[in-house]
Amino acid sequence: MTEEEAAAAAAGTTADSEGGGPGLRERKRQRMYQAVSDVAIALFLEKGFEKVPVAEVAEAADISKPTLFRYFPAKEDLVLHRFADHVDEAARVVAGRPAGHSPLDALERHFLDGLERQDPVTGLCDNVHVLAFHRLLYGTPSLVARLYAYQERSERALGEALSEATAGPRAGDTLPARLAAGQIIAVQRILALENWRRIDAGADAGALRPEAVAAARDAFGQLRRGLAQYAGPE
Repeated sequence: MTEEEAAAAAAGTTADSEGGGPGLRERKRQRMYQAVSDVAIALFLEKGFEKVPVAEVAEAADISKPTLFRYFPAKEDLVLHRFADHVDEAARVVAGRPAGHSPLDALERHFLDGLERQDPVTGLCDNVHVLAFHRLLYGTPSLVARLYAYQERSERALGEALSEATAGPRAGDTLPARLAAGQIIAVQRILALENWRRIDAGADAGALRPEAVAAARDAFGQLRRGLAQYAGPE
């Protein structure tokens, strides 16, 4: 994508398309995010995150440095853009759960479905490109630190969804929901990290899946015992 196209997308000068889907302007923005992130990650994997300056990424992506920072406020966001779509995932699962299903029921089912698909977010994925990305992420302290900011957003979004899902005399008190959200996001993070560590050490994703499923069921069982308010039927 050229500098002119990037500037137009960032400034929002392209009219949205009609219909229920994202407009042309938004699609251009998303393509821009993806294209620059892909260029950056390729450079980071080749040379190392710390050894690639932002100016080199901008040059390789054929955009100016100011334009790059218009899309990515921090260098780490060039990598963590891949997590952007997952920030409110847990909240969406709770909000969209079927009638009669508790928030924890829906979240556990969603995580188990991810293990079945070998979704990279669950850590249970031995695709070589995914493994390389995870090594870059978990092997770079500044990326790990920035990842926590994304997880804090996930906690906030999930806390709001849990608060809305809770009826009763404490419905207006958001602290229990926020505490529960922090525990749930932490459990998912630890499960995913454990899966990735074992695969990075040489385990096969298919062979590891039964153990990963058992660990997830046990972890959500612990959550149910501690978070009964979010474990029962509606």
